[in-house]
Amino acid sequence: MCGIVGFVGREECADILVNALRRLEYRGYDSAGIAVFEGDRIRTVKAKGKIKPEKGDDEHSGLLYRLETEGKPHGTCGIGHTRWATHGEPSDVNSHPIGNERVSIVHNGIIENYREIKKFLISKGYGFESETDTETVAKLLDYYYEGDPLTAIAKVLGKIEGAYALGIIFRDHKNVIYAARKECPLIVGKGEHANYIASDVTAILEHTREYYLLEHSEIAEITADKISFYDINLNPVEKELQTATWDIEAAEKGGYEHFMLKEIHEQPEAVKRTVSPRIKDSMPDFEECGLTDEKINGYDRIYIVGCGSAMHAGMVAKYVIEDMARVPVTVDIASEFRYRRPLVTDKDLVIIISQSGETADTLAALRLSNNIGADTLAIVNVVGSTIARDAKMVMYTNAGPEISVCSTKAYAVQIAFMYLLAFRIAYAKQGITEEKCRELTSELLGISDRISECIEEKAQYQYVASKIMNADSLLYIGRGLDYAMSMEGSLKLKEISYIHSESYAAGELKHGTISLITEDMPVIAVATQQELFEKMQSNIKEVKARGAKVVLVTRKGIVYDEDSVDYKVVLPAVSDVLMPMVTIVPLQMIAYYTAVQRGTNVDKPRNLAKSVTTE
Repeated sequence: MCGIVGFVGREECADILVNALRRLEYRGYDSAGIAVFEGDRIRTVKAKGKIKPEKGDDEHSGLLYRLETEGKPHGTCGIGHTRWATHGEPSDVNSHPIGNERVSIVHNGIIENYREIKKFLISKGYGFESETDTETVAKLLDYYYEGDPLTAIAKVLGKIEGAYALGIIFRDHKNVIYAARKECPLIVGKGEHANYIASDVTAILEHTREYYLLEHSEIAEITADKISFYDINLNPVEKELQTATWDIEAAEKGGYEHFMLKEIHEQPEAVKRTVSPRIKDSMPDFEECGLTDEKINGYDRIYIVGCGSAMHAGMVAKYVIEDMARVPVTVDIASEFRYRRPLVTDKDLVIIISQSGETADTLAALRLSNNIGADTLAIVNVVGSTIARDAKMVMYTNAGPEISVCSTKAYAVQIAFMYLLAFRIAYAKQGITEEKCRELTSELLGISDRISECIEEKAQYQYVASKIMNADSLLYIGRGLDYAMSMEGSLKLKEISYIHSESYAAGELKHGTISLITEDMPVIAVATQQELFEKMQSNIKEVKARGAKVVLVTRKGIVYDEDSVDYKVVLPAVSDVLMPMVTIVPLQMIAYYTAVQRGTNVDKPRNLAKSVTTE
């Protein structure tokens, strides 16, 4: 959600800023702009729309068109932004950077008390041009600025409330960038006679892999050759230099048409990288984060909290943990968890799942759990993210960068990790024997080969996609683990194809849902669990009898009534409990090819953002 970049060095920076912004397009945005020191002034160029017009857009729109027609600003220091509208509609005037002749800023997040600040500033004679909360920060900086940027910034941070990441430049301090953050991510990149700011390391990997993590309420002062950090009281702060574990090639398409397709193909290796380091002597091992069997045995309940795909990964874990370990598990949508006064105690484990490690509602749920006194375990992909740092225990998935807004490999590694965790919990709670734990762990370790087999079956996914691409609405149904998978499959389809899609527990069909079945309406029946297949077969026949076109997703070895199925996808057979690891592939691929055939923007679906850092 929104993207910030900044560069100060010895080269012309306009192209550097724009290219960095394009690497952040996956985060979701509806306007973009840059502000550059040009001579004795700050020159700003910004525009509503995409950086470069896409199919269906006005070709005379966007930041690149504006730069071509107005000319690029010339200078070696500047800031840039891709904005996802919150306060004020997408427009040129509401675009960032925002400011006046003396100060210009870019801002991610939401200023919760902006109305009070705006009222105060109006009383001091300030006028406002935009509808944004960001403009109040820019004007407040101008109000407090008396020649010392650090003092002005510290005063402003003491006045504003909410979540923010800020990139700031002052006309009087040429070729210096200031940065500050609270809740929203922001890093400071270290280069060779050049330094950077960015909301995501992806933006600057072309130039450097070294960076500093900016902490809450810290301020950075950045020139081409020096980076200084201060706390809110302007005391100097020493920081450890970090190094990104992946390079620019990992954030490129690598010959694939879309990042989503590339990331689906990366799942086998990503699963291996996540699973292998957590196996010791053929058993799941979590000593790296301090999660011992003794701790596990002390927990009364487990709560799993996440949003979207992360929450769906928790649903898979719930089925497996409760079945094997006989421990009660509650899965919560993060935005609901924090407001429903959850019955969490200091004898519970709260597992927080987030790809970015910055999801606002998930972070709030984590902090609530910490305050209650529960043990908290974060499962995140981004090293050093806020959730990773705030949790009492953290385990990193090793998915590498995920650029497509539609999550695929991050979800796959999340459920792979949750399986390992489930097996260890079940063993610690004496729900399974050591022999059974080793057997399941071994099968999970080898599951990457089965995932690869599924990925290669492109033709059948393309065929199914061609049969559902013109549907106005469809249903996914399943039971048990298959219901959890149908939830994720439905989410993938609606995210990128824009077909209305819902997922239902198959046993609920008679309780209202079956009234939605119309002639030729597609129903995707996920049925890979041998134990539940007889019941699923009855549900399939129910929808078929009412005119549905049934797509069956099943596995080898399951015998089904072919007269009740119009199209089928047959997966390699693995243990029922591990079938979700392979079942997710066709659900992702069907969504992908449906979106491609409908001509939508697969990697950047409308209205969606990769990292949701505000409520």
